[in-house]
Amino acid sequence: MLAYRSGIFPMADHRDDPEIFWVEPRRRAILPLNGFHLSRSLARTLRRERFSVTCNAAFAGVMDACAAPRRDDGGESWISHRIAASYQRLHELGYAHSLECWQTDGTGKRRLVGGLYGVGFDRVFCGESMFSRVPDASKVALAWLIAALRRAGAELLDCQFITDHLASLGAVEISQRRYVALLRAAQRRYSEDSAGLGDGLGEGAAGAEAIAEAEAEGAALGLPAGFAALLEDAAAASSSPGNFIAQSLTQTS
Repeated sequence: MLAYRSGIFPMADHRDDPEIFWVEPRRRAILPLNGFHLSRSLARTLRRERFSVTCNAAFAGVMDACAAPRRDDGGESWISHRIAASYQRLHELGYAHSLECWQTDGTGKRRLVGGLYGVGFDRVFCGESMFSRVPDASKVALAWLIAALRRAGAELLDCQFITDHLASLGAVEISQRRYVALLRAAQRRYSEDSAGLGDGLGEGAAGAEAIAEAEAEGAALGLPAGFAALLEDAAAASSSPGNFIAQSLTQTS
């Protein structure tokens, strides 16, 4: 967590690599939370509820899918077994989170078809990896992530390295120096606005009370609480979550 708060992150050379190395790239990719490019086709997919989306329902499954060899290149994954175990521990501590996209087959069995995971703290979320087993699943997960982070009061979504795919969704490349400045600002504002509220918010009545308190104080909610608040907002608007998200993202795309 000190590494993430300082602007660096771990990687490995291959799945069975027992060692890790720390990366501080000269150029950094971020996705501005008000700059997500929502295409018409993706908006239709969201509104039609092609996938059911959950938060932290299958963290290990998402990590395993992200670490699997890619069909397009078959290359080695940088997510080693050691790194996977470390993120699983971060998940147990409340710092690492996942979003999952599910589809139900003809037998009624629910299947994990896409998702993403990353590390969240203060007003920052560092996206690590995402996967898709059917078209648009990872894009839907990213759209939900953007909406939930905005609802949570986040300020910075780190994507590590720019790719054509991320650029098509609104990601931009900045210098590492600029990234660290944004990172420090997001952490500083969180410490000024909040007294320890964030990813540790609970569930149920106590969780709802904590969310209300955090909102009143302008504190960041953290991804799980932001996700839950997003669902509540959609229900209050008598809208499906997918339609509610598509509408909110269309206003800033």
